[in-house]
Amino acid sequence: MRSPRLLQFGTGALGVVAALGLWQLAATTGPLADSPLPTATEAIAALLGLLGTPAMWIATWDTVAMTLAGLVIAAVAGILLGIGIGVSPLAMHATRVPLEFLKPIPPIVILPIVVLVLGPTAGMGIFLVFIGCFVSIVVQASAGVFDTDPVATATGRSYGLGRSEILARIVLPSALPYIGTAIRVAAPTALIVAVVAGLLGGGPGLGQSLLLTQIAGDQSKLFAYVLVLGILGLIVQGLSQWGERRLLHWHPQHRKQVA
Repeated sequence: MRSPRLLQFGTGALGVVAALGLWQLAATTGPLADSPLPTATEAIAALLGLLGTPAMWIATWDTVAMTLAGLVIAAVAGILLGIGIGVSPLAMHATRVPLEFLKPIPPIVILPIVVLVLGPTAGMGIFLVFIGCFVSIVVQASAGVFDTDPVATATGRSYGLGRSEILARIVLPSALPYIGTAIRVAAPTALIVAVVAGLLGGGPGLGQSLLLTQIAGDQSKLFAYVLVLGILGLIVQGLSQWGERRLLHWHPQHRKQVA
């Protein structure tokens, strides 16, 4: 059990070292030697310098707060609406086309209107994150509820279970894999939207720090912020996968992974 995990960790570490080596080579003697691209060592040195500045930690916290707040609101509202849609075949078929139409539309298209109404604030970022995650969670939650095995629900009725008991004991456990996948996929999206809210909308967070650093022309610091975002993205993805495994530890697929 431990050896495969160590092997995966070692392989991932080698991949990171190889990528940094290629970056260093391309920025020193490679085709990008005369470009503004800083070397990997310069970016890492700038990153170490950023770690000692309160401004970086404040910006990181602002981004994380917008990501979590928008994602939690979208998850709660999306799951509730998805359950309401999924339990009704009429509502499921009536909303399928509008939801599928809205799902691929990025929240950036309404960014100018949201900035005009809410201003370059954290609330603007939270709202954009909510918009970016809400529809996909509704679609997955409603599909999970709708695809519940009818034999299981009929069996529940034959044992005298009421509608609320069937919903809690049969329908929701059946829909949890859909919901868990939706939230896991939405978590990185929420982080991206929170960064875009600062980068293009002027809201607080790492996106605004990226913009200001780009305007200042400090390329090493700019790529240091990119590294911060990459590390933050890995953390968000890892936590979302861990949460999904904890939530669905009983599911056959996750039991197989543990085994």
